[in-house]
Amino acid sequence: MDQWIAMAKDVGFPIMVTLYLLYRIEGKLDELNRSIQELPASLVQRLPNDKIS
Repeated sequence: MDQWIAMAKDVGFPIMVTLYLLYRIEGKLDELNRSIQELPASLVQRLPNDKIS
């Protein structure tokens, strides 16, 4: 905790908040990226064979 306080004094509160939010959102962005990459395969499985162009 002391390290966080020292860092906040050095770089300022807004930068600390930005770094914290980036750290928190990283996992969600990775999951979103994986879901988007899997979307075409998922759509092909759901479409009937006669609807595929």
